[in-house]
Order: sequence, then structure tokens, then C-alpha cells
Amino acid sequence: MADATTIHERLDIAMHAAQAARDAVGQVIIGQQAVVEQTLIALFSGGHALLTGVPGLGKTRLVETLGVVLGLASQRIQFTPDLMPSDILGSEVLDDTPEGRRFRFIPGPVFTELLMADEINRASPRTQSALLQAMAEGHVAVAGSNRPVSTPFHVLATQNPLEQEGTYPLPEAQLDRFLLDIRIDYPSAEDERAMLIATTGTTRATPLQVMTAAELLEAQRLVRAMPIGASVVDAILGLVRGARPESPSLPELRNDLSWGPGPRAAQALMLAVRARALLDNRLAPSVDDVAALAAPALRHRMSLTFTARAAGQDLDSLIQRLVAQL
Repeated sequence: MADATTIHERLDIAMHAAQAARDAVGQVIIGQQAVVEQTLIALFSGGHALLTGVPGLGKTRLVETLGVVLGLASQRIQFTPDLMPSDILGSEVLDDTPEGRRFRFIPGPVFTELLMADEINRASPRTQSALLQAMAEGHVAVAGSNRPVSTPFHVLATQNPLEQEGTYPLPEAQLDRFLLDIRIDYPSAEDERAMLIATTGTTRATPLQVMTAAELLEAQRLVRAMPIGASVVDAILGLVRGARPESPSLPELRNDLSWGPGPRAAQALMLAVRARALLDNRLAPSVDDVAALAAPALRHRMSLTFTARAAGQDLDSLIQRLVAQL
């Protein structure tokens, strides 16, 4: 009973911190509530997120704000075709010392707590794979030595869905490493009006720190400790397994899907629905959380056949049809 009481008290503290973080981000980022929520869900789940949207929608501003609000050391990398793995990971240099010449490691920007990978699909596959190792394994190999990255370590990567000339589409293996694929749309007329007024005056809203890296790690541990009902687990399994062409929940999808989500998609949903409950001051997730996070958790882990794309189908509408079966 004492352990249960302690966890309940820790959850209550984490819920208040999560709400304070969302409110603090909302003071700087006007509108885009769903984007802010999903990005916080990815961070509170301990994962990485891919932010997809046209230029000028505040992706960079969002990541900068999150770094300040959550108390995370942050770095930004502008990905370009000539970017090399050493530009991300770091390199060894030869120094003259009183004891003779020795190699000294200069860490790259990947050794931070919150890394913004801006326009990640502009880098070559070789450079993308260097970042993939850090995301997947929590360490990087430089000059024959494995060097751990920081804890916590999160990658928020951006890409422009329109300008594809000179880009290198992310391979499926790297896409699968992102907990959520978050789509950023144009703001509403009301939000855009408020944005114009707030960003073109003499003062500019500045983010305030409301959490620390240690508090974020504690929240991530509590997310994993949150109870989850059998009905929610069944909904996650039904959704993920039903999105595979080998065993579709809708028979007509057998010819529409090239490949579907693997077990990592179900793991992502298990964590994300708990984090969403935490942000909403609830002690356990529900099936509604599964429905709300189905698209960002699945859309980058599925592919339509050429015939389905030619017929004008898109993944988000297909996922909604699967969600309707829950």
C-alpha cells in the first residue's frame, strides 16, 4: 500500500509538471495545440519525433521553446547534402602535450539532451545512419570507441514535405525509430491573426523553464509504471495487427497496403497513450487515447501500394477507417 501511495503521489507531481510545461509552451507557441501535445507526448515517453510541415510554421521555434521549458541542453544541426558524420558525432584531433602527441576527442552536437535535426532528409544516407545509431542505441562509435550520449537524449527532426529535389528520403529503418510522425498544418485564421500581432511588435514572448532534465526522466519512469487496461492493450494490438496486409482488419486493405507496422508501433502506442493520460491528469489511458494517437504512431510505419496511391488514397484516411473498427 505504501508503494502504491508513493507512486500515486509521484504521479500527481508529474501531472502538475506536465501541465505547467504545456502551459509554458502555449505562452510562446500560438495555436498548434495538437502539435504541442504530441511533441510533449513523445518527450514524456522517452522517444524521438519527426515534425513534418512546410516552412514557416514554427517548427524551429517549438523545439527551442521545449528545450528551455524542460530545462534541457539543446543543439541544432542544419542538415545539408555535404554534411559529414563527423559533423554530428565529433572527431579526434592530434594535440601536442608535454607528454608528447596525443589524440583528443572533440564531441559533436549529438552529445546533448535535445537535438534538433533540421531538414534531416537533406543529409546523405551515410550521415543519416550516424544519427540513427545514437537514436537507436544511445551511443555512437567514434575512432573505434563507443561513447554514450546524454541522458535524457531526444531527437526532434524536421522535414519539408513539398520540396523534395536534392533530398534523401529517410529509410524505413530510420523512420521506425521515431516514436511519432507529427504533421504540422497551417494555423487557423484566428491563431494566425494572434500570431501576427504577437510576433511583429516591439516585444517577443520568451519561454520560462518549469522542469529540469531530472524531472523529465522521473516523468518518463512514471509513464512506464502507469497501469494500462486490457481493453486498451487489445485495442492497440487490434489496430497494429489490422494494419498489416497479411492480416488486415478490413479485407479491402489487403491490396492497398505494401507493408504495415511492426511490433515497435505497438510499443510506441503503449508508451504514448500513457503519456497522453499523464498530460490530461489521468491515472490510466483509455481507448480514446489509442484513437487520438493512431495516425502519428502508424503513418510512418506503413506504405500504400502504387494502385492505392493512384486511386487517390492516403494513409491518414486509411488509419481512420482502422480506428473506426476499435
